[in-house]
Amino acid sequence: MPGVGHLPPADRRFGVYLGLFLSIWTAYVLLVYRHLQALGDDSFLYAVANMAVRLTVWVGPVILMLWFIDRVAPLRALGLVDRWKRGVLIGICLFALLLAIALLQFGWPHGVARRLTWQSVLGTSFGVGFYEEIPFRGYILQKLGTRMNFWLANALTSVIFVGMHLPGWLMLNLFALRLALYVFAFSFVLGAVFHYSRSLWSCIIGHSANNFVSAVLFGGR
Repeated sequence: MPGVGHLPPADRRFGVYLGLFLSIWTAYVLLVYRHLQALGDDSFLYAVANMAVRLTVWVGPVILMLWFIDRVAPLRALGLVDRWKRGVLIGICLFALLLAIALLQFGWPHGVARRLTWQSVLGTSFGVGFYEEIPFRGYILQKLGTRMNFWLANALTSVIFVGMHLPGWLMLNLFALRLALYVFAFSFVLGAVFHYSRSLWSCIIGHSANNFVSAVLFGGR
């Protein structure tokens, strides 16, 4: 088995990206996030600051890697240009399915107005599809998929996806095995959706729909 120094340059660059991504995000969560919360979780300023951090740490590096290292058109490489109509349609179908399941399980939602905040709408719901799907399904999954079987790449991407959530869960005392397994399974399903739709829009809309239904409409039940 080749050592790190014998890996192809593309693999080394990808490994450096993953290491920095995980390290920078962990440092932010542990050292900075509490200070950001002082702005008020429900405030517009907090929502904007949170979006700026996510764009800088999660999305920006992917765009730079694709543009300057891989030398490809980022939006097309991520799956945001081709087959976008099919992706949007599949995403809407996922939203309808998730909403139907939640309604059958919990009944009609109540108290939605008090859960509508700048952050719950801009960040937790609609923004999350872009922040998390661009690096994970759009970039990491596709990169791993060029090096191994798709389903193995999808499983590994899902493990990394869970790992990126761990610092926040542990800091906020939210970690639970059931939650980790759900997030892994959800990530794996989104990977399969992307594999068959060939459009990242299906994952972006589906991911945002999941968070909107679970966190805003039904309050995390």
